[in-house]
Amino acid sequence: MALTPSKINMFTFMKLPSAWWCGVRLKYIDDKKAMTTVKLKWMNQNPFKSMFWAVQGMAAELSTGALVMNEIQKSGKKVSMLVANNKASFTKKATGRINFTCDDGELIADAIQKTVDTGKGQTCWMKAVGVNQDGVEVSTFHFEWTVKVKG
Repeated sequence: MALTPSKINMFTFMKLPSAWWCGVRLKYIDDKKAMTTVKLKWMNQNPFKSMFWAVQGMAAELSTGALVMNEIQKSGKKVSMLVANNKASFTKKATGRINFTCDDGELIADAIQKTVDTGKGQTCWMKAVGVNQDGVEVSTFHFEWTVKVKG
């Protein structure tokens, strides 16, 4: 059964409640791309009336992690996933609605295929770019995902 935004959003409610309560939601996913969204509100702001960096990080990570989960499910294998590293840069104050998009589905598909074929762990850097309602980039996150077939 394919992953859908509603299934992932239910997952965040059950397993990642801080992301859920801060308003992080998956809006779109296919084999190549995932998009999350989060809106500035009292619950997720910093003292400067912009979005707290960690809330942006949760939304960015979910856009990459949903693609990882999708590829693991498609593989039919039990594969562990873990963020080993991350980097972020912030270029504009995050206010209003911020959308994070990751277009690295093919990269993680290759990494998962390699771990399934070889049994050895693989790493994959994935990028999520956050833009505001005007299409202006506010932040960019890079996550190094590690994947390995279990057992």
